[in-house]
This record gives sequence, structure tokens and C-alpha cells, in this order.
Amino acid sequence: MPEKIILDCDPGIDDAVAIALALASPEIDVRAITASHGNVPLAFTADNALSVLALLGKDVDVYAGAAQALMRQEVTASDVHGATGLGGIVLPPHRRSLAKGRAAEFIADEVLRHPGEITLVCVGPLTNLALAMRLEPKMAQAMKRVVIMGGAYGAGNRTASAEFNIFADPHAAQIALGCGRPFTMFGLDVTHQAIATPARVAALRSLGTTVGAMIADLLEIYKVPYFKNYGWDGAAVHDMCAIAYLIDPSLFTVKPMGVVVDVSEGPNFGRTVCDPRRRNGAWPSVDVGVGVDVERLFALLTERIARY
Repeated sequence: MPEKIILDCDPGIDDAVAIALALASPEIDVRAITASHGNVPLAFTADNALSVLALLGKDVDVYAGAAQALMRQEVTASDVHGATGLGGIVLPPHRRSLAKGRAAEFIADEVLRHPGEITLVCVGPLTNLALAMRLEPKMAQAMKRVVIMGGAYGAGNRTASAEFNIFADPHAAQIALGCGRPFTMFGLDVTHQAIATPARVAALRSLGTTVGAMIADLLEIYKVPYFKNYGWDGAAVHDMCAIAYLIDPSLFTVKPMGVVVDVSEGPNFGRTVCDPRRRNGAWPSVDVGVGVDVERLFALLTERIARY
């Protein structure tokens, strides 16, 4: 049976790739997409989700969610994703409207309607999930599991210690980590291995399809800040890792760790503190991604994008 998921995201270039991978994969049943603040403000992320669906020719409800973090000022990654989130590329126009209702309400209602069946896949700030858990406390135990792209057990990318998605709302991440359900985290230690090199981008372009060419164009733009910041010849395609894990877990190596989020003001604000020895039994246990078969990962992406 396909894995039933709600895909919570903040499109974002790599979010667009994750959406495309999920909707091309029969192993996954995307019940809805929920949008939040993050890479760019909510007005753009929600509209970008609709535009990506129009490009893919897919019909999935999109719910707008949180426009800001629970307890901190808004931060964005427009320096990486562009002012509107897709690097300045204009996707084909869409005529769809957002689904009625707010993301947190939909998440809570859908999970409670299908107890033990819905996986939350969160590849942006965790605000929508935290709000849903606060809105309906029984929802946490009704979820099947949570898979996120966020955090790091090594260095951060937004600050020296914090990854962007967690830094954007560390208090929400702290709430989500305490949900008591199986929790898998793909942080920078894995996603910074998932580099869209020129050869991998060329493979997508060589498919000769509209979707393949558009994703290749997005990744070409996305690589610019990675060259500037790291000297890499391609962008790290973070968010697809959470989706690929549900399609083929053998692509990844995960290790259980105790994980907490540092919400104290200072240089470690937003850091995911990971303890592989799990010495503090009070810390939530999280399966943390530590390795990925990158060649197989991009082969999977290319094969699935070829289906459009």
C-alpha cells in the first residue's frame, strides 16, 4: 500500500523537486500539500505550490498555513531561492485556488480521520505541525510517523550551528520533536551530499520533457549560491531526501540519536543538539540520517521525473 502523506513545505526550489518526486512515485499517496512561511513569505510559497502542480499536471489540494513562526521574527532564504522562491523562473500560469481552511486544521482533522495511517513529511519550518499538535493534542499519537528535512548534527547553514528550517522556527521544532511518534531527520550532514552536479542536471535535461527541462533550469539557478558559499559545482537538493527515504529506505543510513533543539538566545539558537550515545534518556529519540547513496538517489530522481 502507498504511504499516505501530508507534504508540508515552503516552496522553494528544492521543495519543487520534492513535490515532483513525490507525485511521480506510486509508493506515495500525497493527501494534500500544506504551505508555510520559510524560504520566502507564505503568499509566495502557497502560490508556488499551485504553480508546481500546474507544471506537473497534478490535482492535489494546497492549504495555506502559518505566515510566521511561533515566537520569533520572520527569516527567509530569499538570498538562495530568489525573492519569490523559484529563482526568478516563472512557471506556467495556474487557475487553481487554495483549499478552504488553514493547514493546521486540515492536518489535525486528516490525521484523526485516519489514525495510524498518515505520515507527516515536513521539509520547511515545522510551524504548521506544531500548531496542529497544539490545536488537537490527540493528533500527535494518531500520526503514523514524521519525516523531516531539517537540522544537522554537524555545522549549520543559516548560522554556524543552525540549519535554516529549524532556525526559522526552533520552538515549533522543539514541540514537534516531542510528539512521541517515530521521527526521522535528514539534516545537512546527508543533504549536503546530494549535490546536483552538472552531469546530474544534464541527465534531467536530456529527458527531453517540459518538466525535466524546468527542473534542470531551477537547479542551474539554485547552484549559484552554493558555488558562492561553498565552492561547489552544484546545489544541495535537500528536500527530496525526505521523499526518497519513503520510496526506498535502503538509499540512506540512519542512526538513532537523542535530539533536542536549542531555543536559548545565543550562538547555538536553533541548533539541533544530537547525541549518538543517547546518554540523556529524557531527550526524544530520532532516527538521524548519516549517509546516502548519492548515485542511486539521483538515478531515482531522474527515473521518476522521466514519467512526466
